[in-house]
Amino acid sequence: MELTMYDKLLQLPLFQGMSKFDFTDILEKVKIHFNKYEPGSCVVKQDSPCDQLIFVLDGDVQIESNDPSHKYTLWENFKSPNVIEPYSLFGMRTYYTASYTALTEVNTLHIEKSYILNELCRYEVFNLNYLNMLSNRGQVIYNKLWNAHIGKTRDKIINFLLLRCMTPYGPKKLSIRMEDLARLIDDTRINVSNVLNDLQKQGLIQLGRRTFSIPELRDVVQLLNQKE
Repeated sequence: MELTMYDKLLQLPLFQGMSKFDFTDILEKVKIHFNKYEPGSCVVKQDSPCDQLIFVLDGDVQIESNDPSHKYTLWENFKSPNVIEPYSLFGMRTYYTASYTALTEVNTLHIEKSYILNELCRYEVFNLNYLNMLSNRGQVIYNKLWNAHIGKTRDKIINFLLLRCMTPYGPKKLSIRMEDLARLIDDTRINVSNVLNDLQKQGLIQLGRRTFSIPELRDVVQLLNQKE
């Protein structure tokens, strides 16, 4: 049982590559909290302070990103093992950018920021994992920004989703008026409406009232390399 838990912890981002000796040493020095969440329970609320790292050990989590200024809400799923917004722990704005709700029974591990600064940062592997994670995210977002308003309407809609989704795969749901989506991608409402209806005919999305769902984002992203 201990070996199973140990192996599970070493699968987590930031701990990968650590030796058993180092990890045992960390467990002796760092105060770790384990929490369990029932389906429907809130794990993290958007705009609440990020003062700890939360690792999702088991279960599925729904992410809800609400942007009231631009009048849209985006939902997607989050699978374990993973870590919730490690990039929100430092910087100018240390608040969570989305809400996280348990879809299934979820088990989490919590480490406070003070222990990360005073203990975990002493380990080179942890620092390299953290630096690589933050650098990769920055590079991916930088590349996405280049394509934000490039191409035809379909491409701009896809790039809008890629820029805002935390993962470039899996099911997504976006609640937004066509007028607002058109404004955000610098296009017209009629063009947006035509593209969304065409994607629905292809079975790639499902339109609802002021919403559209995507069963698998990968299938939609593949259209970026195809001609309309």
